[in-house]
Amino acid sequence: MAVRDAFGLTFSGATEAGFSSYSQAVRELQCFIGDPVASVDRAIAEDPGFVMAHVFKGYLFGLATEREATAVARTCHEAALPLAATSREQAHVAALGHLAGGRWHEAARLLEDIAIDFPLDALALQTGHQIDFFTGNARMLRDRIGRALPSWQSGMPGYHAILGMQAFGLEEMGDYARAEKLGRAAVDIEPRDGWAQHAVAHVMEMQSRQRDGIAWMRANPEAWTLESFLQVHNWWHLALFHYDLGETGEVLALYDGPIYGERSTLALNMVDASAILWRLHLGGIDVGDRWAALAANWAKAGAGNYAFNDAHAMMAFVGAGQEAPVRTLLEAQREAMRGNDDNAAFTRDVGHPLTLAIKAFGDGNYAEAVRLIRPIRAIAHCFGGSHAQRDVIDLTLIEAALRSGDHALARALAAERALARPNSPLSALFSRRAANLSEN
Repeated sequence: MAVRDAFGLTFSGATEAGFSSYSQAVRELQCFIGDPVASVDRAIAEDPGFVMAHVFKGYLFGLATEREATAVARTCHEAALPLAATSREQAHVAALGHLAGGRWHEAARLLEDIAIDFPLDALALQTGHQIDFFTGNARMLRDRIGRALPSWQSGMPGYHAILGMQAFGLEEMGDYARAEKLGRAAVDIEPRDGWAQHAVAHVMEMQSRQRDGIAWMRANPEAWTLESFLQVHNWWHLALFHYDLGETGEVLALYDGPIYGERSTLALNMVDASAILWRLHLGGIDVGDRWAALAANWAKAGAGNYAFNDAHAMMAFVGAGQEAPVRTLLEAQREAMRGNDDNAAFTRDVGHPLTLAIKAFGDGNYAEAVRLIRPIRAIAHCFGGSHAQRDVIDLTLIEAALRSGDHALARALAAERALARPNSPLSALFSRRAANLSEN
């Protein structure tokens, strides 16, 4: 029993009914809308021997960066292992096993090989692309998709998603003009493609085109918010544009509304909440009791599973002034560094020193925060995220240098940021503050 899709790929153990639900799940994931878990569950219920349905579900949970979700990914892998499968599907099963075991880089390599042999395997491309994001591999964000792009043509199912992923990879590699062109083309094809929408927002963020970014995000929010599980992150991007302009009221309104009004317990959403509050905290903005509510949810989530999340949890604990969860998180990180998965390296190389730096900043030990952050800046991509997300590390360093009274370093960092983001009001503010510090 097998089905062939529109690209000629074989799906073992599938009937037309089960494959219909699976195809819906793929479309939902490509736009980041709906409930792909429910859709793939229907496919599994229809066809228990449908190996790629189990793999697809495992990928969804494995990419959630949460401990309980990773356990579900392992269960999916176990279910897929004994099922009949083609060599391509067996490679997917192996990739899921690595992902569920915390071996992100091995999973990425296997998915790379699948896409080289089968460039129209949209799931291999998208899962690999997400892993490249979570491991901060900018070159593969671009090249994984770029290798396959010549095999894709306008009119093919999911073509918009390929363009959107290529756009994001180009943006992360600094190819902003082509990134924006492809991102806009993807949205023109499929306005509900939240990843393509966000790729264009990234371009405008990196180019300090705040007004363009606000206009882009506010032009058709119904398209990228409707049933979208990426909408919080896209609202966060809108908040970043207002933040750079110093429009604090707008930032807080977005936080209290679509970013964290519902107080999500999903790690991906809590990361965005922490990231925006910490930026306000760096600017000396009193955010009231918002930290406490966020910290409470981070405490429930646990730590030590993914270093990028841990850093953002620490922001919440420090912002809320809570000592106990700070100690618990640091112990969880020490335990994680004793492991043999990729997160052990993520934590050891970047995550642990960064969380210690955030704690030092909260304690008012700004010189220590500077000491801890400076060595990790050049390798910070190794623990995941995008340039826009990791910018919070640079912002923390600059603010710590200013507050520590290190006028030479503050002046150097302000000049560096002014060069990278010359049209940013925040860059100008840092330059003025550094100059004032030097004169005192």
